[in-house]
Amino acid sequence: MSRQVEANPYSWPVDGGLDPKTTALVIIDMQKDFCSPEGYLVHQGYDISPVREIIPRLQHLLEVFRNQGFAIYHTREGHRPDLSTLSSRERVRSKNNESGLGIGDKGPLGRLLVRGEEGHDIIEELYPKGDEQIIDKPGRSAFQHTDFRLMLNIRGIKNLIICGVTTDVCVHSTMREANDDAFDCLLVEDATAASEAHLHSGAVDSVIAEGGIFGAVSTTTKILHALGVEQPENMWKE
Repeated sequence: MSRQVEANPYSWPVDGGLDPKTTALVIIDMQKDFCSPEGYLVHQGYDISPVREIIPRLQHLLEVFRNQGFAIYHTREGHRPDLSTLSSRERVRSKNNESGLGIGDKGPLGRLLVRGEEGHDIIEELYPKGDEQIIDKPGRSAFQHTDFRLMLNIRGIKNLIICGVTTDVCVHSTMREANDDAFDCLLVEDATAASEAHLHSGAVDSVIAEGGIFGAVSTTTKILHALGVEQPENMWKE
């Protein structure tokens, strides 16, 4: 398969084309703690409407990638129940909001960003199936303190299509580290979201600077087109 995705600032991927043998879809942190009105992000004082708006696009991408046999990885941010993976700085930082609640505190969906709690799990609309791996990470990047890199290397994955939340934090951290590890990354601009619009746009702009310093950027429709799945431009609210 030699097809490439129309992307900015270069056609993606550079080598090998859009091939299930070398390309994976990575869905970052679509957990209830970030997507639910009762979750962690709301307690931080942010509007989750941008996060909710990308769910239909992600559902469609996920369905297509499943049907075409691509590797799919999901990530979840969260800490051990005893909080042994939570630094004192991060604990203080996470409570620095009007609610006063932070990581490890009790919320409507259980303890915030703690593994095993309801809020830590992935939303039903995007729940992993079959052999889709879940990468549990204690921080921002999916590569830090995980076996994600090993999984990709064993499977021969060289190209990553990255989507999910939030664009400026966990998505960007994962993309930057993947870039340093020589993966060719594609950010799906309309299937990622941040807590504030300017943070999303700034993160997107930084990817394409210097000829694509961290990778390339494209849209759901252009990716589907490269896969032979035509989609009306106005299917989703822009």
